Amino acid sequence: MTDILLSMFEDGVLTLMLNRPERLNALSTELLVDLTEALEDGVAAGARAVLITATGRAFCSGADLAGDGGISADLGETLETYYHPLFERLASLDIPVVSAINGPAVGAGAALALAADIVVMARSAYFQLGFVNIGLVPDAGATWLIAKSAGRAKALEMALLGERLSAEEARDAGLVARVVDDAALEGEGLAIARRLADGPTISVGLIRKQVAAALNATLAETMAIEAKHQTLAGRTSDFREGVMAFLNKRAPQFRGE
Repeated sequence: MTDILLSMFEDGVLTLMLNRPERLNALSTELLVDLTEALEDGVAAGARAVLITATGRAFCSGADLAGDGGISADLGETLETYYHPLFERLASLDIPVVSAINGPAVGAGAALALAADIVVMARSAYFQLGFVNIGLVPDAGATWLIAKSAGRAKALEMALLGERLSAEEARDAGLVARVVDDAALEGEGLAIARRLADGPTISVGLIRKQVAAALNATLAETMAIEAKHQTLAGRTSDFREGVMAFLNKRAPQFRGE
């Protein structure tokens, strides 16, 4: 692991912190590889939640087009080789993902922020799909993530105009779960990640998958998925613990089993 990514695993939470403040945490191909590898290592080590955040004054300024980031002449090939494995892995995880957005999240940086299940945003932060301003198109799943969360009109406004979207506007559009004062961001993001890590891991993983499936499924298809998942969740030790805790009027002690 290089110094462009800080990876920490404690109390069941894998924290991935982008650490290129001098480049506004731009996504080099090296950083993308490190993120993917750190994610795999954390899952293998038993992580029960992931927190993605960054150092410095920006969350992520997008692809490192100006630096020595390994961008090829075929940008689509770069996406398929370096970006897609990370974003597809985030989507397929059996554990929840939280992002704490400490500053501007631009371009693919906005996609990385929105790839989380719960997005917490500092009040001074903003999103921007700046692709059109340099003659490109949104990528890394940003089109899908924004259109599914905020709808067609907001996705087109952001993509076609390339303007900044404030934290409050992002929350109102349904892109962000919570907006907090800048000083409270670190604590809030970590608290949510720890709460999820202490939860019934199997049911949490099933919840994130059935919500993703529901975005493209009919009501009947969604109910069938729910029934299948409920059978799986109902066989877990955590379900039995949850029932016993409820009956005994105490807090449950979930083990992720």
